[in-house]
Amino acid sequence: GWHQGSVYFADSRSSHDRNVPNRPIGASLEIVAAGTMLFDQIWLGSYMSGGVGFTQYATAAYTDNILDDYTSYGVDYIKKKHGGIGKAKATQEIINDIATEVNLYGMEQYEEYPTALEAHFGGSQRASVLAAASGITVALATANSNAGLNGWYLSMLMHKEGWSRLGFFGYDLQDQCGS
Repeated sequence: GWHQGSVYFADSRSSHDRNVPNRPIGASLEIVAAGTMLFDQIWLGSYMSGGVGFTQYATAAYTDNILDDYTSYGVDYIKKKHGGIGKAKATQEIINDIATEVNLYGMEQYEEYPTALEAHFGGSQRASVLAAASGITVALATANSNAGLNGWYLSMLMHKEGWSRLGFFGYDLQDQCGS
């Protein structure tokens, strides 16, 4: 059942921490990739869109090094500015600082490298990658998952403000539903 799947992800996360304690980015990205596969393929792919094209959605967004790069940039930033992983307070000011830095870095990279835009061909894909990098970085900096979620949605709002839309047609709804 679904609950068993949830336990599996929790087990996989805690096992990964024990086996590779010095790779918080890798551990976070592996959990994001697994959760994204389930969410995109089962929920969005089967129910929301009738299954058209969503295999490409998850594959393009989570199997290359673009998300890794944006998240690594964010972790370097929090080490330099906030003293390292788990050292920053979970305040809105800190969330704004970190999510803005990571999101703007990612947007600049998309503009500088057109092949990144090709790899993530839909606005929803770019929005999700930027938001995941922002959210993961904020969560790692503050050791607070709610702060990470706020970083995710701040990234979505910044992305829409900067590029006028997040995704195709009505997909802005799914991308902004928590902001």
